[in-house]
Amino acid sequence: MASRCFHFQIIISVFLLLLFITVTIASQCNNPPVIFNFGDSNSDTGGLVAGLGFPVTLPYGRTFFRRSTGRLSDGRLLVDFLCESLNLSFLSPYLDSLTNSKFSNGANFAIVGSSTLPKFVPFSLNIQVMQFLHFKARTLELVTTGSGNLINGEGFRNALYMIDIGQNDIADLFSKNLSYVHVIKRIPYVITEIKNAVKVLYDEGGRKFWIHNTGPLGCLPQKLSMLDHQNKVLDGHGCISSYNDAVKMFNEGLLHLCQEMRSELKDATIVYVDIYAIKQDLIANSINYGFSSPLMACCGNGGPPYNYNKRVTCGHPGSQVCSQGSKFINWDGIHFTEAANSIMASKVLSTAYSTPRIPFDFFCRG
Repeated sequence: MASRCFHFQIIISVFLLLLFITVTIASQCNNPPVIFNFGDSNSDTGGLVAGLGFPVTLPYGRTFFRRSTGRLSDGRLLVDFLCESLNLSFLSPYLDSLTNSKFSNGANFAIVGSSTLPKFVPFSLNIQVMQFLHFKARTLELVTTGSGNLINGEGFRNALYMIDIGQNDIADLFSKNLSYVHVIKRIPYVITEIKNAVKVLYDEGGRKFWIHNTGPLGCLPQKLSMLDHQNKVLDGHGCISSYNDAVKMFNEGLLHLCQEMRSELKDATIVYVDIYAIKQDLIANSINYGFSSPLMACCGNGGPPYNYNKRVTCGHPGSQVCSQGSKFINWDGIHFTEAANSIMASKVLSTAYSTPRIPFDFFCRG
């Protein structure tokens, strides 16, 4: 029986890998769009390191890059896989002055720890949008002086604007020991900031938007490791119920916002992606995907059940890292492994979790 289960895990893993490869090849995106990404650590490709010099060292990046790139994973993030599916090179952090990039394929404004509120605090969502406005103005100024290989006006208009933010807002509210009811009351303010960001980008000519909801916060080893101090109720998967319920409320509000903006902004394409459902499926059916200990970090300190210690986090002295990250969903207590991100990408590209069900390569130009 154990042997059959093992072989089934292998079959599932191979199938998902082939699915990702097939979708990537099938996209045939010969003219990929320019992409501008806004968000937090779930899609930060090195902005925190470039902007603040914050040290992110090995074992971060060990799986794919063989070095730390500032990504909070052992390898590629979901945004990296999505770029690969369009034959697009990885997005460079906007703040990275040593990237040797003219940002001809776009730019990544996402920064670790970012939230929508409070505003005007580095690097909140509205600050990221302000950075984009400066980037656009300066780029078009250089284009008019004859500088080549830069994004022109048409490139900005046809660009894909991706937003993945909100997780830190909800986490911050719970960290202040607010009751569930008070956390829920704050969610509309977060949704409003996302709406404001989309409206600014729309007023600047943006018409293509790809918006991710937020994953199950209550399933993160970081949050679960604090259970002794907070006495939270767990659901059937071992996750903190109140955290996930709040996230679901946020996601419902975000879905409603996207529906509202589709009616209001008639000529805009706005795709809402249910990242929560994808991550929840990975955790609930981890064995089927070849993962073990879905609520335990690969890199951290403390051992089972969560291997997370806020005083000894991944990459710091005293932390230990698992030998096979491909067996783990969670990398460092907060962020996912490359293996999990790869499966997430295959599911995102399937369109099964998108509203409306528009394929990602729809945004290829020409």
